[in-house]
Amino acid sequence: MPTPHYGQPRYRAIADELRERIASGAIPPGALLPPESALTSEFRASRGTIRQAIAVLREECTVATEHGRGTYAAPRRGESALGEGPQLETQKRHVAADIELASLFAVEVGSPVIEEQTITRADGAVKTVARIYQLP
Repeated sequence: MPTPHYGQPRYRAIADELRERIASGAIPPGALLPPESALTSEFRASRGTIRQAIAVLREECTVATEHGRGTYAAPRRGESALGEGPQLETQKRHVAADIELASLFAVEVGSPVIEEQTITRADGAVKTVARIYQLP
């Protein structure tokens, strides 16, 4: 992929292309982006350049990255279930940290953490479930 105009960093051009794919629906909300290895081949760019492009998209909340899952197109906020796009359902609650969460957050098992669960539905069916944990 050639740089669109002189002086624009390569990672910005790649971020622009991925952003356009998400906006057009080629990569729908909640769908995983291709793995870094596939993007490095497609764009003929280094892994670091691909990571910079994804970081730009993450900063603007166009994509989200989850440990163990990968990077996915973030669900669009405010869309309704009236045929305009996916319906989002978000819930927050306090839960006790299990062994894995306690290890990740370096807290004791049973310590309180906040779980935010977002369910994306389209055409009446659940498409994605994402859970994000954070310390209170």
